[in-house]
Amino acid sequence: MNLLRNISFQNPEFLLLLLLIPIIGLWYYFKKPEKNINLILPSLASLSDVSSFRGKLLFLIPLLRTLALGAIVLALARPQLTLKEEEINADGIDIIISMDTSSSMLARDFKPNRIEVSKNLAADFVSKRKYDRIGLVVFAAEAFTQCPLTTDHEVIKRFIKSLQCGMLEDGTAIGMGLASAVNRLKESKSKSKVIILLTDGLNSEGYIDPQTAADIAKEFDIKIYTIGIGRPSRFRNSIDEPLLRSVAEKTGGQYFRAQSESALAEIYDYIDQLEKTKIEISTFKRYSEEFRMFLFWALIFLAIEFFLKNTLLRTFP
Repeated sequence: MNLLRNISFQNPEFLLLLLLIPIIGLWYYFKKPEKNINLILPSLASLSDVSSFRGKLLFLIPLLRTLALGAIVLALARPQLTLKEEEINADGIDIIISMDTSSSMLARDFKPNRIEVSKNLAADFVSKRKYDRIGLVVFAAEAFTQCPLTTDHEVIKRFIKSLQCGMLEDGTAIGMGLASAVNRLKESKSKSKVIILLTDGLNSEGYIDPQTAADIAKEFDIKIYTIGIGRPSRFRNSIDEPLLRSVAEKTGGQYFRAQSESALAEIYDYIDQLEKTKIEISTFKRYSEEFRMFLFWALIFLAIEFFLKNTLLRTFP
């Protein structure tokens, strides 16, 4: 069906000749010449069930002639196959996802837990950013780069899916998570650089203060979006919302609070809308001439008709 949508005709007026086909068919049906041979037989009873194999195939002669006519008409209409080429110029965004993998991310206020929900939604976010380079930083009491900036989104999604709590010494070093992300973005030539930091705790570890990391990000024109994940609980440390809000606003970003899976999904969708990649698509069209195929089939039909008419289906006056 896609092929038919890409076919156009340079001389479509010739297609009107296809109307001759049903007219010719009716003419054959009503005006076919009678060619009867008179034989004197004592009785026709013995021939009542006789059906000639050649007689059954005689319809092939007008059918092949009609098919040949139809193919010739289509060739005259000059069918062309449209071949599209797209040249995409994308002004992509460089994005680092910095994710908390401390033990508190195993909390089950999200199903099955915070870390699994965070991984799944981060991977979904990556899938939407077709033209962007994306990297992954993980942190607990320390931080490291799990995956540098890449356009291979299948690779980054595999790294996200492989994240587990306990990969690093337990704790929450928000400043380290930010600093590692900034380090990956500071040399980027992209016009837009973004960090998405997700955490569920207070900054309790690391030798780099989150505010200092935010100041450095601002110097390199890096925007930070911070997400506090988890529902309030008297059994766990609360999220330092003033800190996360200050870090985000200092760089022109925003702070979000996600207390449910649906809320976190909406946050990622909102960030996706805020950080749109500029894409310019130039479409070029080429055309390939397809009339030769129809002429070829017309010749095939006529050749088969000629062969049958002069051999197997040959008739005598």
